[in-house]
Parts: sequence; structure tokens; C-alpha cells
Amino acid sequence: MELQEIKGIGPKSLELLNKLNIYNIEDLLTYYPYRYNVYKPVSLQEVSDIEVATINATIESNPRIFYMRRNFNRLSFKALVNDLLVNVVIFNRAYLYKNLDVGKEICLVGKYNKEKNTFVASEIKLSWLLEPKIEPVYHAIKGIKNNQISSYIENALPFSQEIVDYIPEIYQDKYQFLEKKKALSILHKPHNSQELKQARLRSIYEEFFIFMLKINYLKIKNDQITGIQKQFDEEKLEAFLASLPFELTSDQTKAVQECLKDLKSSKRMNRLIEGDVGSGKTIVATIAMVANTFSGYQSALMAPTEILATQHYETICKLVKDFDIHVALLTGSLKKKERNEILEKLKNGEIDILVGTHALISEDVTFKNLGLVITDEQHRFGVNQRGNLQNKGNLPDTIYMSATPIPRTYALTIYQDMDASLIKTKPMGRKEIKTYVKKESELKSVLQSILEEIKLGHQIYVVAPSIMENEERNVHDVNNLKTSFDTAFQNKVKIEVLHGKIKAKEKEEIINRFKTGETKILIATTVIEVGVDVKNATTIVIFNAEMFGLATLHQLRGRVGRNDLEATCFLISDYDVERLKVLEESNDGFYISEQDFLMRREGDLFGTRQSGDMSFKVADLKRDFKILLQAKEDSKAFLKNSQIVESKYQILLKSIQNID
Repeated sequence: MELQEIKGIGPKSLELLNKLNIYNIEDLLTYYPYRYNVYKPVSLQEVSDIEVATINATIESNPRIFYMRRNFNRLSFKALVNDLLVNVVIFNRAYLYKNLDVGKEICLVGKYNKEKNTFVASEIKLSWLLEPKIEPVYHAIKGIKNNQISSYIENALPFSQEIVDYIPEIYQDKYQFLEKKKALSILHKPHNSQELKQARLRSIYEEFFIFMLKINYLKIKNDQITGIQKQFDEEKLEAFLASLPFELTSDQTKAVQECLKDLKSSKRMNRLIEGDVGSGKTIVATIAMVANTFSGYQSALMAPTEILATQHYETICKLVKDFDIHVALLTGSLKKKERNEILEKLKNGEIDILVGTHALISEDVTFKNLGLVITDEQHRFGVNQRGNLQNKGNLPDTIYMSATPIPRTYALTIYQDMDASLIKTKPMGRKEIKTYVKKESELKSVLQSILEEIKLGHQIYVVAPSIMENEERNVHDVNNLKTSFDTAFQNKVKIEVLHGKIKAKEKEEIINRFKTGETKILIATTVIEVGVDVKNATTIVIFNAEMFGLATLHQLRGRVGRNDLEATCFLISDYDVERLKVLEESNDGFYISEQDFLMRREGDLFGTRQSGDMSFKVADLKRDFKILLQAKEDSKAFLKNSQIVESKYQILLKSIQNID
């Protein structure tokens, strides 16, 4: 059944649902509430000043609206609550006026101030609530409200039998799970907390079972695959290593040896290189690609952004300039003529190393003999994207790079289908970045520090969480900060703005002006999180730091301290100070990721919920880790015993990499 056949879903609402990544009935019914409001009516005598309460009332006076300023109004009236006449106030609900007649029975949700005998409501429901109620709350967007999503889901629930249940019967019986159809109904229309708990448990287990089934299946498949046994000239590789302008750290050396051993092996390489910010993963990947070139094969390196791809391209070109190795850059912003020239050379084998964005997986990109595939910031790519690139070669070796340190306990589970190389030690000469949490009121001292650095000839990053001003959220945006900084420095310092909506060519020009030192202060969003490497930048100032995960802040901090100069990071925030102080204490990304896991959800660890195959809808990696471990063991046993004969599992497993 098509989504538009569901009652209430017309062309406009279908378009809006698509923006929420809802394209079919399964997407709609698995678009779970992100939280639940629990309403339990109480008497006014039971209510304290600090708690949010739900009370039934009857309107006793005509409501009045007072417009305090544009887009801000106050609606007030008197209501009878348990024989007590109470003043009721609610803000920005002028549209309720026509529904609030004298004598109307309503339900108020909010806080009661006994001293002022005033109930400040956050919600008004237009009928009494006679028994406790659990109400789902969905992530909505402009044009589609929570109650509309709820209505569409209610109309779709009768068709829930169309959705595949991936929990095998043996585990359905073993754990006495609810039927999937019933669990879906409860998740969207819960009657009590106990049944909601049962429905959530079932859904969490199913998500983890599917995830671990894929991981375990990949491990079995990878272990069975015979790769290309590479033979390369050891002397030529030694000459390349000797030409490097720096000495490898012990961790880099170990990672290189592991990669070279994999290349020589008949077993296909499937390796994760995990390293902290600035630990030097790129050089390890470059050495692997050089060895692959010397063995007569081509290499591909895919990065998530043009900024990062360009950075890698420039770094690799510098390192191989004295050797007969041809490197090219392929991104979406290339002109057709340039692109066609690269594609022709690639097909003929004239390009040894191709660096690029997801443009590498386009159908017209053909390699002559692809032998090594590397994906950087690999959690940002979905399984299918990574698989598409690997399918351009005949069983190429594979390396994944990630600068997002993951606590060991979790990494061993979610990346168990891969071998792992860990790079913890940083290159010689790198100093610890001094980090300070500052309040907005202390901004003057931060500006003074920035001025002193500029006088020394150094450069500054400034990060804001938003591109444009947002009336609903009182946060800094890049444009307002540009105005403020221009005023603070009396327009005597060249300041530029960088964010994701700027066109690629203009973005490149802005970055180049910053690299050459023409621009002194770069005000940006998290687009600079990876890839922008300016050795002369010594200070980074991050506004509304409370809005970012610790791992993201650590990544951003890694934009400075990339040479032997003293580097400083200022975290500007009036909130969440204790959490932010973790970054004052440590520069160790692995310690920070552990703390991030303790304090926040796994979606924050990966920077975004759109993190490829790591996006769980109900499950939470940290909170539900024991369930994950059980699902891991169950999926292994299921694979071993069932041989995946059912078509639903075959279809599921064919959707992941390495499977034709």
C-alpha cells in the first residue's frame, strides 16, 4: 500500500513527510516518538511551586490578550479549580481565545505559584482529563504538526501487518516478546508505562538484532573472501619512507606495518584506523596507497566533504612529489571538461591515486585495476556508499579511517567485523591545547586574547552553532558574530564567514584566503570540524558550546595546535559548565569519548544522527548495551544454525556491502 493512500495524506503532506525521510508505510510506522508527555490529573493542594502539574479547571472569566511585542503575547483569565478561583496565564497562545468561553471545562498543564495564586500554563487542553494519559511527541517540521503526524500514524496502524518482523520465532518465544503489530500500536498509542516498556524493549532488541546480524554476516563473508596478494618493491617503499619530512610515531609505525602485512596477505584487508585528532592517520593511509601503487594497483580515498578531500589531495601530492606517482582530485564542483579528462586517465590506468568525495561512487567512474579503497570519517558514509566504491574493483583491500575515538567496549562490538589499528600518540612537537570555559560576561578577556594573537601574526577560528538568527532559540549565528567582531575590532581586521550553504568555489576561495593569512579571523559553523588545516591558526572560540557533544568540541579544538605554537581553545557558555570542564582537564580524545558516552547518547558521539549504519530509531548504544550484547550472541547463533533460508533475511543481508 502506498503512503498517499493513507487517509489524510495529500500531495502537500506527502512532500513534508518525505522531508522527514518518510517514504512508505514502514517509514511512517517506525517514525517513533522521541519522548512521551505523561499527564496525571492532581488536585491543586498536592501541587508544589517547582513541579509541572496537570489540573482540571472551569473557566470563570472571559480571556484577555495582551500583546507585549511582535510575536509575543500573553493570554489570561480566571478559572475555578477545586472551589478555588485561580489566575491563569499562558504565553503565545492567542489562537486559543475563541475556544475559551466562560463555563468551558479545560485541563491546565504548567506550574502553580501559591503566593501569587497564579497558574502559568504551558499547555491548555480543551476538555477535562479524567484519567492518566501518555501522549507521544514526534520530531516535526514547519508545516506539519505533532497531532498531524500522530493522526497519519493512527490511520496507518491497521496496515502494520505489511511490516516485516525480523525477530526469529525462537527468540520471540524465549523472551516472550509482544507481537510486532501490537508493539507498534503501543509505541504510538500507549495506555500505561508498563506496556510501553515492553513495546520499547521488543523494538530495541529488533534494531540491535538486525544490526548485529549484518555485522556478523559481514564478518563471515569477509573471512571467506580471498583478496589480492600484493607484491611491491621493498626498496622503493623504504626510499619513500626515508623521504618523509618527519619521523613516524610508534603507533603510526605499528599501523603501517599492519596495513603492509594485510596488503601482502591473500586475505582481503578490512581494517579500521582509529586515531585522535591530529594523530597522523593520513600519513598511514598514504603509505598504504604508495605501497599499493608500487604493486601495480590503483587506490581511491573517499572523504565526506570537499574541504577534507582537497586537504588530503594537497597533503598526498606534497608527500609523493619526488616519486612517479600520479594523484588526482574528483569532486562534484569540477567542470565537465576537467572531470572527463580525469575519468579517461583513470580508466586507462594513468592515475594511481584518486581522492574525492562521494563523487567517486558515480556510475561513470571506472578504474583500470582498483586495489585499495580508503574511506575517511567512515561513520559518515552509509554501508551502501562504502560498498558502491569497493564494487568498482575486484575485491580491493579496504581501510576505514575515523578521528572519532570510540570507547573500546563499544568499538569491539560495533566494529567486530574489522581489524583495528589504534593511533594514540601524537607527532613530536605538538603541544597540549589549553582549553578554558568562559561565560558570555567574560567575552572581553577572550577578545583581548584574540587581539594579542593577531598582533603576533597568528589566526583565529570562531565557531557558531547556527548560520542564521533563530527567534525560537537564543543562540549565536555566524552572521551576527561577524557584525559583532567587526565592531569589536573596528573593521581593522579582515574577517570572513564560512558555512555549508556557501557554493563550493566561493568556499574554496574563502579557505585559501585564510590559508595564505589574508583573512585573520574565520567565523564558521562545524563545516571546519574536519579538513581545514591551517598551521598558523592558534586560537579557536566556540560559542554556545553547551549545544555540542564533547567529541565534536574535541574535533573542533583539533583545528588548532597543529604545529609547535602554543594553542588555545575558548568554550563560551553560561550552561552545562561541569560537562564542558572535561575538555579543560584533558586533550585525550579517547578519555573524552568515554565521558561523552557517560553523559550523552551515542548519536552525539558521532556528531549527527545521520551516521550511516549507526542510526538507531529506538535503541541507545550506551543505555541498552546489555541488550546489544545479547542480540550479538543471538544473531551469531541464528546465522550458524539457520543458514538464512528465509527470504526476508536474504533480502535484508543483500542490502549491505560485499553482497551481490
